[in-house]
Amino acid sequence: MVTVELTRFRVSSARAEELLAARPAMLRDFEADRKGFLDARLIQLPDNEWLDIVFWRSPEDLAASRAKGGNRPYIQAFFELVDELVSSEEGVMLDGRLP
Repeated sequence: MVTVELTRFRVSSARAEELLAARPAMLRDFEADRKGFLDARLIQLPDNEWLDIVFWRSPEDLAASRAKGGNRPYIQAFFELVDELVSSEEGVMLDGRLP
């Protein structure tokens, strides 16, 4: 089963465009460096909140990614735009289809 990482965070409205511009390079770093990374979706919520939904092959792949943190330049650049982490959870996708 696919492991799903759900991360809510806040980014000031003044930096929202910068966040979106940084996203493609961050995802390329994930594809190059994060074993088990399958896909990701970024959702804009009200009140400067965002939801990042990341799909992993296994919980072990997610744990390994978390241990690496912002180890690559574009991942770090994206993380630096986040003003506040609201929540981070993981679950299992049951319907078996990636977006």
